[in-house]
Amino acid sequence: MIHDVKEFFGLKKEFKNAGFFETDNYKMIYQDVVAAVKEGHLIAITGIVGSGKTVTARKIRNDLKKSNEVLVSTNLSVDKNRVKLGTLLHAMFADLKTNKTDTIPTKIEVQERELIQLIKRRKKPVALFIDEAHDLHHGTLGGLKRIQELVQEADALLSIVMVGHPRLSIDLNKPKMEEIGGRTTVMQLDGILGYEKEYVAWLLGQCLDSEMNSYEVFSEDAINFIGEKFSTPLQINHYGWNALVKAYQIGQKPVDVDILQEIISEDLDSIEANMKRSGYGMKEICEAVDARPAEIRSFFKNRLEQTRTKEIQDEILKLGIAGT
Repeated sequence: MIHDVKEFFGLKKEFKNAGFFETDNYKMIYQDVVAAVKEGHLIAITGIVGSGKTVTARKIRNDLKKSNEVLVSTNLSVDKNRVKLGTLLHAMFADLKTNKTDTIPTKIEVQERELIQLIKRRKKPVALFIDEAHDLHHGTLGGLKRIQELVQEADALLSIVMVGHPRLSIDLNKPKMEEIGGRTTVMQLDGILGYEKEYVAWLLGQCLDSEMNSYEVFSEDAINFIGEKFSTPLQINHYGWNALVKAYQIGQKPVDVDILQEIISEDLDSIEANMKRSGYGMKEICEAVDARPAEIRSFFKNRLEQTRTKEIQDEILKLGIAGT
């Protein structure tokens, strides 16, 4: 199917393989993170699902490695809810030790002491990158801050770059997180906000064979619709490709607005979807608004009584999530 769709529309690659679209916001964050890493900062890069956080962090990591000015460590654990401080220290040991046969201490106190000495011996700033950091326990974040301070006392530099959904910045702003949040530089990645139509033009330019015209694939109205309806590269790539598949199946070219409207999910702009994009699943929503799961499910289905609906709406508004 993929080959047939590409051939039908004259594509040389799928949308998801187009590459990375750089905005002014991205360039600013890139420069600020690189500068902050060299000074030993706590950094949080936040953005909604599909805004390009992971790709941005990957590019920064790779460029830092190539520059050879900073030693880079990455935590690869998938389930961040279960990640403890020892897991992150173990990751740094694994990435920083020069002799790969050296054993990593199992006792946390010994591990901390030896890691600090290892960082000092390497004589370069160290940056630990943590993806999906919105799921880290606040106790783990507190431990990281303490390790960073101990490294600084040893006359060395450790930066911690946390990458996550907007829930990360919201949590860091809470009074109980002041000790960490007050020391964290938060950078909001806007993705393609304000550049949606430019992104569509760039995407088609990257993926079409040189002799093809964009309007042979999407009508002018369809291109304008995509730029107005979707707000992230992930959404445009996903729904744009699904529209191509739908049009191929019925033998239609170019894709028009009717086809796009057919494949768009009905709850695309719902409160639930927008909260999910900001890192709030059912558990996190219940904790944030002090409600039971049954109440939240009724709220999303517009089946909750009016007074309670207003209470939950007010609590959600306090979070400051875009689109809610």
